[in-house]
Amino acid sequence: MLSNDDGFLAPGINRLREALMEVSNVTTVAPDQDCSGASNSLTLRNPLRMTQRAENFYSVNGTPTDCVHLGLGLYAQDPDIVISGINAGANLGDDVLYSGTVAAAMEGRFLGYPSLAVSLTAFHSTHLPVTHYASAVQAVLHLLPHLQAYPDRGSMILNVNVPDIPWEQIQGFRVTRLGSRHRSEAVIREVDPRGRDIFWIGPPGAAADAGEGTDYHAVAAGYVSITPIHSDMTRHRALAETARWLEGCDGKA
Repeated sequence: MLSNDDGFLAPGINRLREALMEVSNVTTVAPDQDCSGASNSLTLRNPLRMTQRAENFYSVNGTPTDCVHLGLGLYAQDPDIVISGINAGANLGDDVLYSGTVAAAMEGRFLGYPSLAVSLTAFHSTHLPVTHYASAVQAVLHLLPHLQAYPDRGSMILNVNVPDIPWEQIQGFRVTRLGSRHRSEAVIREVDPRGRDIFWIGPPGAAADAGEGTDYHAVAAGYVSITPIHSDMTRHRALAETARWLEGCDGKA
């Protein structure tokens, strides 16, 4: 199953859909508009509607996670994998907390399927549109035959970032950890034509942890970054010290 957060008209999902249809049966369910930054949000207060756009291709008036729920409901037999993308831009480091692309893949995993989130990353020119979708498509096609052999496949969520360069310039694949950004820039305050204040969320911060071994470093060096991620947000190494702290608190521990 294929989904995204950029919407059903986005070039990334359409390029990937066309390529995957050459090698597999594909059902595509994507938002009817750009839902970048939607994270794992679900639509719970309004009904959802699915519109057929082509054979096995639907749009939904909801979020990426809504699309995965509805899309998986179309299958008489379980799909092999849920793929989200190709996102038009990076999903590196802290981006995974906000990304609708990663959220769609994560929802696939929540519902019991191995998942892949794929993004096309213009590392040195984030203000420019990405162009080399063929490289991201090629990266997916390269990985696809090998995913059956992935260890612990039932828990698989791979966050894949492909440099926005021609495929011939890709240096290879690297397994990475998530880097991190500096805090985002300040909120931008403006005034609308009626004199009322309006606000824009500030741009994301620059990379803070982008050293060797991170997804930032790999992409900047021309490698496809593959980061295994999971949804357990427990800070396990802090459990013992948190327990000791709680013992010192007043009241029952």
